Amino acid sequence: MADKTVSFVRSLCMGTIEQDVIIPYPVLPAADRETLRAVTSSIDELLAPHEEDFRRWDREGELPAAFIDELKAFGLFGLVIPEAHGGMGMRAAAYSRTLQQVARHDASVAVTIGAHSSIGMRGLLLYGTEAQKATWMPRLASGELVAAFCLTEPGAGSDAASIRSTAVKDGEGWILNGSKLWITNGGIASFFTVFAKTGGADERGKLTGFIVSKDMPGVSVGPHEDKMGLRASSTTSVYFDNVRLGPEHLLGPEHGGFKVAMHILNNGRTGLGGGAVGACKALIERAAKQAKARQQFGRPIAEFGLVKQKLGQMAVDCYAAEAVVNLVAGIIDQGYEEYAIEAAISKVFASEALWRTADEALQIAGGNGFMRDYPYERVLRDARINRIFEGTNEVLRLFIALSAMNDVGTQLQELSSSLRGVFDDPIKGFGVMSAYALRRAQLATGLGRSKAGFTRLEAPLAAAAQVFEQCTRDLATAADRILRKHGKHIIGKQFASSRLANIMIDMFVLASVIGRVNARVLELGTAGAAKELQILEVFAGQARRRIADNFARIDDNDDETIKALADHVVQTEGFAWDNL
Repeated sequence: MADKTVSFVRSLCMGTIEQDVIIPYPVLPAADRETLRAVTSSIDELLAPHEEDFRRWDREGELPAAFIDELKAFGLFGLVIPEAHGGMGMRAAAYSRTLQQVARHDASVAVTIGAHSSIGMRGLLLYGTEAQKATWMPRLASGELVAAFCLTEPGAGSDAASIRSTAVKDGEGWILNGSKLWITNGGIASFFTVFAKTGGADERGKLTGFIVSKDMPGVSVGPHEDKMGLRASSTTSVYFDNVRLGPEHLLGPEHGGFKVAMHILNNGRTGLGGGAVGACKALIERAAKQAKARQQFGRPIAEFGLVKQKLGQMAVDCYAAEAVVNLVAGIIDQGYEEYAIEAAISKVFASEALWRTADEALQIAGGNGFMRDYPYERVLRDARINRIFEGTNEVLRLFIALSAMNDVGTQLQELSSSLRGVFDDPIKGFGVMSAYALRRAQLATGLGRSKAGFTRLEAPLAAAAQVFEQCTRDLATAADRILRKHGKHIIGKQFASSRLANIMIDMFVLASVIGRVNARVLELGTAGAAKELQILEVFAGQARRRIADNFARIDDNDDETIKALADHVVQTEGFAWDNL
């Protein structure tokens, strides 16, 4: 039986491939697939007639109330709410696939539904008491209440622990004051998951989560923000002026709000990933039709090599993004406890894959892609925010690297402690040193293949497996070396951490593709899965080259020169080398 406490990526840093996490690759049960097919088909019937409306609503910057009522009547605000409370009870995989289908039509609609279910009311689902769920969930499922997630503030974006909103203890309750910025669904929501400081006003941390409703005295909402993309979705500021909260509004443990907020974001990231995959698929369909229809130099541009390169790469990126998003959803659905790193990787990779795909699809469309009569420029604008919200990709890279190397750091601390006390307790010291020496020997020689290698893959995947196994040994060796070199100061080494994160991202996505293609070979045979084996071959080769480059640049780089130039730019507040 698989160990549900393991993290696949953290294990890689120790030189171990936890193949039970990816093999067998998670799939929806047949009954769920039937239900999902009916749901996605109905979504197409609901949204397809509005294709021209989506362009107009983007210009106007608003989804009409009547259309939002259609979404409510369809049940799209109750996707993850348990059936006992009037929802559809979808788990992570089915929910992600549903948002994928919505995003094929319009990103503003997808983010309106996603902000409600992925983060807005997700805290209630994860941490709510039975009384809280009974009070709020039926109205959230019907759409009578729309939910929003209130964490970001004018001075606190990625640094969530620095928020300034306060909830001061008042008897058994609290008095909430503060403001929140860029809140998706802010203008249409009546249910807010709010995080405020419950320690001292100047003290970092000690956040607490609360349920706040719009009809409470002191709650107000700012005007609709004029955004670059997702223009039809509602984004506003939300203000709290001496809002009185009772014990029944407490969400999760008092002072435990930071962990609550992070758990919500981690758990809901498959929604964002699903939306990114859906948008990629829609773009690939449009780009393929455009490439067939558009003629240059007497033939369709689909026949030109550089256009083929774009279309082929878009297919590889989309397949890999879907593989990692679905794997993370499967990990969550199977009850794994450690998936924060993997969820962060799925968000980073899927959001960046969508950005590349949107850019290349617009390029294939040529001048038409730049015109507002066509959907490409709108999708490009909509896609840009994905690399910023729910954790910027830069911050998530640091989180991925530093969290994934935690076990290596712990082992090195134990080793250091044992060396200091080796003469006082030689048996203990020898045991720790022996375990460390054995792991180092296994990494150097490739021994211990039951842990460091795949044993359950089909034969056509042998080449990709070999690439992955070598990268695993290299990653574990590099993580060990870097932590021995920098110790606790690794936190400040952002360039090195980012490169390690890029290696881990490529490796986990490659593992996801390996797992997915292995399942398809088992299902369809080698011939039936031929195209997917080609995708694996391409992605494995590209990942191997990127990983090798990142390993090489850990020591051989121009980081200090780049930082010196950045300091000069900041000091001069501009470009200091103008020739005039």
